[in-house]
Amino acid sequence: MSAYTHTPGAVREDLVRVGRGTLMGELLRRYWHPVALSEEATDTPRSIQVLGEELILFRTQAGAPGLLYPRCCHRGTSLYYGRVEDDGIRCCYHGWKFAPDGACLDQPCEPEGGRQKQRFRQPWYPVQERYGMVFAYLGPPDRMPVLPRYRELEELAPDEILDTDGTGLGSGGWGTVPCNWMQHFENVMDPYHVPILHGVFSGAQFVAAMAVMPEVEFDATPRGVRSVQLRKLEDGRTLRRITEACFPTLRVVPSPRLGAGGRVESIGWVLPLDDTHFRILVAGRAREKGELGRMRSSYNGKAWTELTEAEHRAFPGDWEAQVGQGAITLHGEEHLASSDRGVAMLRRMWLREAERVARGEDPAGVGEELVAFEAGNYFV
Repeated sequence: MSAYTHTPGAVREDLVRVGRGTLMGELLRRYWHPVALSEEATDTPRSIQVLGEELILFRTQAGAPGLLYPRCCHRGTSLYYGRVEDDGIRCCYHGWKFAPDGACLDQPCEPEGGRQKQRFRQPWYPVQERYGMVFAYLGPPDRMPVLPRYRELEELAPDEILDTDGTGLGSGGWGTVPCNWMQHFENVMDPYHVPILHGVFSGAQFVAAMAVMPEVEFDATPRGVRSVQLRKLEDGRTLRRITEACFPTLRVVPSPRLGAGGRVESIGWVLPLDDTHFRILVAGRAREKGELGRMRSSYNGKAWTELTEAEHRAFPGDWEAQVGQGAITLHGEEHLASSDRGVAMLRRMWLREAERVARGEDPAGVGEELVAFEAGNYFV
């Protein structure tokens, strides 16, 4: 077919939109999400974006994190310009002060500091800190689930510490990625790209074993989709590698550098900022602080952010492959094949759970207090 007669394919709107009231957006709002590293919540107000919403993140001088709607409920000035105090954040315009839960604490222009201040509340979202990250729940208050714990982050060996990273996929990293979050998340259930993109096309970006084309099986789990990959290695061993994509946005992928093998070392949350940007926050076991941030591959001795345009073309990785699909990929132009079974399974499962939420039901995984994964590198 000539490109002259080509008609651009349509976007799967039900799959990619994350705003309030959208099918996928309402599914995502039924879970807790890490919206920042704990170190990013300070006594300087920070403007952040989560699921298409602009919000203000701060930490009171007493240490409590807060996440508020930016427009002050008095006259609409942004709390981004506010001043953080011991127990809350004060608006710069007329001084109304709000606690992390939105309660109005002071109205200095009103008699007696606001005799009716308890009648006013700044829109807010509940937050909790865990694993060095600030988690927020953006869904209906009466359906708020428990914030789960994860066995892989709870059971540390004597020589291990809990480490976090928010740069994307390692040092020199990505930060905010300018494409829809699903373009990365689907990649978790695409093991066939590893030997091509990361093993052959750009040279060995990880280790030689990852360039071996695997035999793969996909199956559903109570928490999402799992792939089991078998690679026959030159030394006679077989690598049994398990990866998981779990609700709501968890990428549970063992290190592609292999090491001694065993259970997955870290968990990543793919945080949709809006329809065309996402961020990855990671928590995991490590030997020293900052170890997670040094996992990304380099080229010509340079970190990813230091590469020239010519070097990006010569050494494409996940960023180039996923952002290269466009801000939101055109699903109508895809031709899924047998190697895309995991991607198709993931899409069907997330849409199924989104439809359950639309019917007033709870989605998969809500209510689990302790979660354990099967993911890891296992040598047979």
